[in-house]
Amino acid sequence: MTSPRRGIRGWPEAERPRERLLEHGAHGLTDAELLAILLRVGVRGRTAVDVARDLLRDAGSLKALAEALPAELERKAGIKAAKAATLLAAFELGRRLLSEPDRPRPVFRSSADVWHWFSPLRAGRRREIFEIALLNTAHRLVGTKVVTVGTLNLALVHPRDVFREAIAMDAAGVVVVHNHPGGDPAPSEEDVALTRQLVRAGEAVGIPVLDHIILGARTYFSFADSRRMAA
Repeated sequence: MTSPRRGIRGWPEAERPRERLLEHGAHGLTDAELLAILLRVGVRGRTAVDVARDLLRDAGSLKALAEALPAELERKAGIKAAKAATLLAAFELGRRLLSEPDRPRPVFRSSADVWHWFSPLRAGRRREIFEIALLNTAHRLVGTKVVTVGTLNLALVHPRDVFREAIAMDAAGVVVVHNHPGGDPAPSEEDVALTRQLVRAGEAVGIPVLDHIILGARTYFSFADSRRMAA
């Protein structure tokens, strides 16, 4: 058994995850070893690699672990707020990287373009995240802004929060986007009412709401495609 005092530091240098990553690159490390580098240290009697293996085993997969809520991570042995925050930040960076290919910001010509841009970021998220895509006159994306993060099934949104950023960025139009954690993108009555409210607010400030996209697990709902954007 590994000494509780020495942990990974007691391993031969060539076997330590961090040293192997720096010497040979990250591709040769296991999921548990990569997580261990983020965790940095383990707990008494268990190395960071042991703790990482426990996390993966309990979650069932790396994808499931990436979707865990902060409180769920902090219930695990050896994981406190700082380590949970480190893991969550790493997973979020990975999601953002997937949504940022090596090309100019996209032009949103259709609802499918919006879906392909946002779905990697929001896939599997267990809270409703309401955000806006800010577009120029050519419908090219000039920026995004998370307006609110809700509970498991509710994100509270006020029009002023949506259009404050749009006005500051001199946007010519906005597309509003949120996810349904349950996976079904069908709009609720609240979604319909909110869309109408936002369309009216956009007309008042001169920044049209071009669409409201609801992201599901494998598909999406577009208010514009469904001709339900009328105020």
